[in-house]
Amino acid sequence: MPSTILVGGFFGDEGKGKIIAYLAKHDKPDLVARGGVGPNAGHTVIEEGTRYALRMVSSGLVCESARLLIGAGVLVDPRVLRGEIESFGLQGRVGVDRRCGIIELEHIEADKSDAHLKGKIGSTGTGCGPANSARVLRKSRQAKDVKELEEFLCDVPLEINEALDRGKGVLVEGTQGFGISLLYGTYPFVTSKDTTASQMAADVGIGPTRVDEVIVVFKSFPTRVGEGPFETQMTEERATALHIEEYGTVTRRKRRIGEWDGKMAAYSAMINGATMIALSGVDRLDASCRGVKEYEELSKEVKEFVAQVERDTRVPVKLISTGPELSEIVDLREKK
Repeated sequence: MPSTILVGGFFGDEGKGKIIAYLAKHDKPDLVARGGVGPNAGHTVIEEGTRYALRMVSSGLVCESARLLIGAGVLVDPRVLRGEIESFGLQGRVGVDRRCGIIELEHIEADKSDAHLKGKIGSTGTGCGPANSARVLRKSRQAKDVKELEEFLCDVPLEINEALDRGKGVLVEGTQGFGISLLYGTYPFVTSKDTTASQMAADVGIGPTRVDEVIVVFKSFPTRVGEGPFETQMTEERATALHIEEYGTVTRRKRRIGEWDGKMAAYSAMINGATMIALSGVDRLDASCRGVKEYEELSKEVKEFVAQVERDTRVPVKLISTGPELSEIVDLREKK
């Protein structure tokens, strides 16, 4: 089984959590490692009617045999992490790299009270920006300095690379989306670090030569939470007519809805080095495709859209999500 990195291609909220959970359940990797910023990113998974809303632990938790790791590049809020471990019964499965930066209560307060971050930028208020600032200034505690995290501490790069040496499967879960990358996004309306596949590899400690697949997730109708440019944003009237209304997993803020952006998708696929595309929300294009699991059962409209995505990105679409439930997916990886 190869090592795979999955990232978001637009502004986040592309359905990465569902795709990661599907891959974990279907491919059964030995390790699922979380990269990204920290608890400012929420992933939602629905499996057989059970809803998991996660901010720290990987969506790969649905694969009960997988060890769940948090890479050194990720900021950890010990309160959020412990809450998820206890809520979902993950004792003994979670490993936190000893070098992870720590979000302190003072970082959360600073995030919530900063008029620039909260007002203009639209920060989630989870403390990630101030915590990353403290980390850059070498004023941050690390996970190894926090007694309540002692039982989870490990060396994530060592675990991952030794697993790859043994031919084991590794899945790396990215967060946020390309459009809010600190380096490549719509600055200054961005998150506090890069969000591309290269960054996710660095976050969990694997070199570029050890990455076999990069999956970029795109949403049929892109969405964006908070402030910042959104070139293809549609009117609320059109979104209502399409029956599209969404809210952020972490902030519960209403998401802005947009049309497909082929130019942005192409640029995102290029910088991320995509080897395959996962496409979500096709049931919004055509409700008759809700829950479909075979490509032949997709409508002509959806098939034409898939072809357009492949033309725009020059990357094959191999996973097509047809609904929120984990099982509602068309998997073309073994058929193309």
